[in-house]
Amino acid sequence: MYRKWTEANPTKRVYNRSLKDYINVKYLSITETMRHAAKTYASTLALLQLDYILRHAVKYGKPTPTKRGSKNQAAFTHMQQMRCELVGIGTVKMLVGIKRSGEKIQYCITAIGT
Repeated sequence: MYRKWTEANPTKRVYNRSLKDYINVKYLSITETMRHAAKTYASTLALLQLDYILRHAVKYGKPTPTKRGSKNQAAFTHMQQMRCELVGIGTVKMLVGIKRSGEKIQYCITAIGT
């Protein structure tokens, strides 16, 4: 799935209107998302709509500091929660990690309900 997406998106980033910036997709993005997607079928289906979620997710709240002690979040200073509605799945939550440089990286996608 990731290989197919990167072939269609060689820059590995998508512009998000709500953030008014690009969201980058890296290997960490996919591995963290797959860990969560494996828990529910709805999250697995959501991952198949990665491009749509990256483009249309809307900021939800303010960026929060990263979790202390989390190795996976150590590269980021803040996490921005975003939400997106998908037909047949419902609400999907996406976490975007924000680095000191301001670079935004998709961290995780999880289906949270209908």
